[in-house]
Amino acid sequence: MTINSIPTLNIGNLKISPPIIQGGMGVRVSSSNLASAVANTGCVGVIASCGLGEYEDSSVRDAKELTEEAFRQEIRKAKSHTKGIIGVNIMVALTNYDDLVQIAVEENVDMIISGAGLPLSLPHHLNGKDVKLIPIVSSARTLKIICKRWEHHYHKRPDAVVVEGVKAGGHLGYSYQSIIDNSAQTLEQIMAEVIEIANSFEPHIPVIAAGGIFTGQDIARFLRIGASGVQMATRFVCTDECDAHDNFKHAYLNAKEGDLTIINSPVGLPGRVINNKFVESIKQGKTVPFNCRYHCLRTCNPKEAPYCIAKVLSNAARGKLDESFVFAGSNAYRCTEIVPVKVLVEKLTEELASALAKEKLCTK
Repeated sequence: MTINSIPTLNIGNLKISPPIIQGGMGVRVSSSNLASAVANTGCVGVIASCGLGEYEDSSVRDAKELTEEAFRQEIRKAKSHTKGIIGVNIMVALTNYDDLVQIAVEENVDMIISGAGLPLSLPHHLNGKDVKLIPIVSSARTLKIICKRWEHHYHKRPDAVVVEGVKAGGHLGYSYQSIIDNSAQTLEQIMAEVIEIANSFEPHIPVIAAGGIFTGQDIARFLRIGASGVQMATRFVCTDECDAHDNFKHAYLNAKEGDLTIINSPVGLPGRVINNKFVESIKQGKTVPFNCRYHCLRTCNPKEAPYCIAKVLSNAARGKLDESFVFAGSNAYRCTEIVPVKVLVEKLTEELASALAKEKLCTK
């Protein structure tokens, strides 16, 4: 099988080949530099809207305006460096969610990917524009709820759906206990249930697998069980073009398998991080007192939060790892080098083509 015979991920009129969406990573890990480089390979480059702009020293009023203007500028910058497909990731939990969605629509992004809550009103902001809307779900039940609401209120279905499994990095849509005791459903199990629902519509809703996908062989495995494509984030951290500080990238290179651990985040969700002294201290109950000026997340209660998650993630993006932690997927320890995005995508494509060819031979 040749590389040219790899299936294309079709989302409406968008054709994505190889069928990979780069996962959105905040704060300032996947911005315009990474997104445009990924889009230039034929994949989808994604800008994470969370925490853009150097807002830390701004006033409350200025911070909101600064982050939103930074988001607009990152979209424009990415689009100026590629003719490929640019998407954005906007978390429902953000207090300025509606404003960020409006900016994305105004700037004519190709797609909005939205999770960390149910994006029930997302189609309201389209204003007739052809921006693809892609919710992130961790269960078939969630997709049912979104489809029912969108159809009833907006006569709209998702253009695709990302199914994020328990092996993903960052905040996870599972209970802390189910991750710790390994009782959460596997991505494969959830995919089967979601695909059944997605295929009940005509046309079918493309289903995109995410969480723990590391190699071209992994991509082939999910295509085989019915995925139309995959979303990958961890692999794109260790690239030259990733917007994060080199210290952030080297945390991946230096990690061992046992260093990946689960924390309870102040936003009310568990999160997968790379263990370090800061993580150990917060697990032991240490707090970092702060005055919340921005109220950036709906789900964060500053009076009870042991530390400011926005500040911690900003420190991480700046390379200040003594005062922060690094979000990472379960396979982060497998990253061994920093390479150009083009080289990474070529490797994944070759692995995928080889895996698909072997499968074809086995079925003859």
